[in-house]
Amino acid sequence: MPSYRLDAIDRHILAALQRDARLTNVQLAEEVSLSPSPCLRRVRQLEAAGLIRGYHAELDRGGVGLGLTVFVGIKVERHHEAQANAFREAVVALPEVVSAHLVSGESDFLLQVVVADLAAYECFLTGTLLRLPGVSDIRSNFAIQTVKEHGPLPLGRLEGEGREPMPVARRP
Repeated sequence: MPSYRLDAIDRHILAALQRDARLTNVQLAEEVSLSPSPCLRRVRQLEAAGLIRGYHAELDRGGVGLGLTVFVGIKVERHHEAQANAFREAVVALPEVVSAHLVSGESDFLLQVVVADLAAYECFLTGTLLRLPGVSDIRSNFAIQTVKEHGPLPLGRLEGEGREPMPVARRP
């Protein structure tokens, strides 16, 4: 599997862009102590390697009318691979599901669902989630308060004293 070795400058660029993806190339270059041309070249290499997957605006969920976050544990029947694939495809297509993970433990999947309120979640649960292929059990956990959200990746933890930089797998 091809890999991309992150050096200290790459990690600095990634950390700066995690903090503020709207930095201009000139501002970013100043922050990481490079001239603009090599800085832009590195950013393009990080993008091409799949390490920078996009640039996004972070919205206030409550401010846009999506004030309820629900973490939904789902058990699925594993009798047919086709059914499991159909479940995955259906979940990916649901706009209310902002993240979905295959997990170990009591559930098979953990979904993060964002809706306007409890009534909207009830409609989503009964009208959509319970009708997904292969679902055998659903457990809903409602977020009371968000303590931390969209934290930056801990890039400073990638390299310790005397350790070589970790290779990072490229995304296909």
